[in-house]
Amino acid sequence: MELNYKTFGQGDPIIILHGMFGTLDNWQTIGKQLAENYTVYILDQRNHGRSPHDDLIDYPTLAEDLHHFMESHWMFKAHILGHSMGGKTAMQFTLDHPDMVDKLIVVDVAPKRYEGGHEHILKALLALDLSQIENRKDAEDFLRSHLPDEPESTILFLMKNLSRSKEGHFEWKMNFQAINNHYQDILDTVHSNHPFEGETIFIRGAQSKYILDNDWNTIVKLFPNAKLETIQNAGHWVHADQPTALLNIVQQFLAR
Repeated sequence: MELNYKTFGQGDPIIILHGMFGTLDNWQTIGKQLAENYTVYILDQRNHGRSPHDDLIDYPTLAEDLHHFMESHWMFKAHILGHSMGGKTAMQFTLDHPDMVDKLIVVDVAPKRYEGGHEHILKALLALDLSQIENRKDAEDFLRSHLPDEPESTILFLMKNLSRSKEGHFEWKMNFQAINNHYQDILDTVHSNHPFEGETIFIRGAQSKYILDNDWNTIVKLFPNAKLETIQNAGHWVHADQPTALLNIVQQFLAR
């Protein structure tokens, strides 16, 4: 699968992977700042953004998408940064292809299985009949009415996936049906029989519950040279809540 991507800068390569419901645009600002010292590639993972849609989505498959991307761009080793679902893709790829990873950066996700929590969002998105809406406001109003407990930021984040086709009708960039069908795979753990011995950093938001203190034993079994950084006043969307703090940690980790 040929993934959609953008690239900036020059120097050693770093690849950035977004989370579920996201696109490469979520990381464009940080990517451009890192491009002062690195060649940065920000990717749309399959079934997201402008990358191709496919019925299958799980971490071995997402990792192989990344493997194909690197090989097709004559990239034999890179720093890998992933957030949430992208963090699990980054971990799976690193464990599958350790010789192709220089340093690994995982943002606010552990290699464990999660319990879920997005089912109501998927249900609302699948219930929205795009053929019946006349403008973007109609879609926003529908999501607000079906997701009354979600903050405005979540509605606006989801709306970034709505676009118009060349024919003029509304369509989702994301393949919500495939994500819904394979949601349990997206929640799943990262699998490997061999640890990654390279330098690794896990970065979590202090207000997020995605990486708990008692997850650390599981993490270091797979990534024995990992360290943990916690960013204050940040939730799961660390790159949106505290972009400067995140950027500083990433730059320091890559430079040492």
